[in-house]
Amino acid sequence: CSDRSKVATPGVYIGLFCSTPGVQLGRAVNRKLAMDMLLTGEPITSEAALKGGLVSRVYSSEELGSETERLANLIATKSNPVIKLGIKNFNSQIKKPLVDAAEQSSEVMVRNLGLEDGREGLAAFLEKRHPTWQQDK
Repeated sequence: CSDRSKVATPGVYIGLFCSTPGVQLGRAVNRKLAMDMLLTGEPITSEAALKGGLVSRVYSSEELGSETERLANLIATKSNPVIKLGIKNFNSQIKKPLVDAAEQSSEVMVRNLGLEDGREGLAAFLEKRHPTWQQDK
């Protein structure tokens, strides 16, 4: 996000507790920060959001557009099927107990190794070359 960004759950200002945003907020940041935001409605700075784990990066307003594009382009260089599999697994496993999440993720890793791009990535690593993903052929 931008260094000028502010993040808030302002429902309490209009008589509404942000219950539904609180579901995700309580899983993204520690309970103290979540409750502070939910109870006060006060916005937090981008630096506080970064420190609390609500955002992963903060850029100057001038850099935000170019950095967003750079990150999107970087992700686009990765294997589409692998990224899709990874996102689906991450979103599913994060809701599970640790043992179940680890078991599921191990099964997904085996499936990942069975993907054409999984095999290509390993071969490229061993051969010390850049991989050629399916979408690049």
